[in-house]
Amino acid sequence: MQVNARANRDDHLRHTVRMRHHSTTVDEPADMGGDDAGPTPQELMAASLASCTAITLQMYADRKGWDIGDIEVECTYKPAPERGCPTRFELVMRVDGAITDEHLERLRVIATKCPVHRVLDGEVMFDERVERVAHVA
Repeated sequence: MQVNARANRDDHLRHTVRMRHHSTTVDEPADMGGDDAGPTPQELMAASLASCTAITLQMYADRKGWDIGDIEVECTYKPAPERGCPTRFELVMRVDGAITDEHLERLRVIATKCPVHRVLDGEVMFDERVERVAHVA
């Protein structure tokens, strides 16, 4: 599976990010020079981990036939203060179903298997390039 996202500048720091047939606005808060027209890239990272974890837990519970009720996943992260230091993520998962302690522990383990968690926990490699394009009038 390959995932693609494309960011195009709308105005100063505000960008529209397109993924498949979806789009969202990304910006920085006013105190960082933006217009606060959308979440920051860092907030989207937290949202990606929280939503992926919630979906993974629901899919697992469905397969097991567990009624876990409503799921809420809160993700907080603090970027590394400098290169070489770890970035710390905190995930709090809340379910309101009547499930056993063993099921809760199993859900905690399953949460670490969501695709976004695996990317963040694994080795990451980057290939970057800057290309010059001609402006079309």
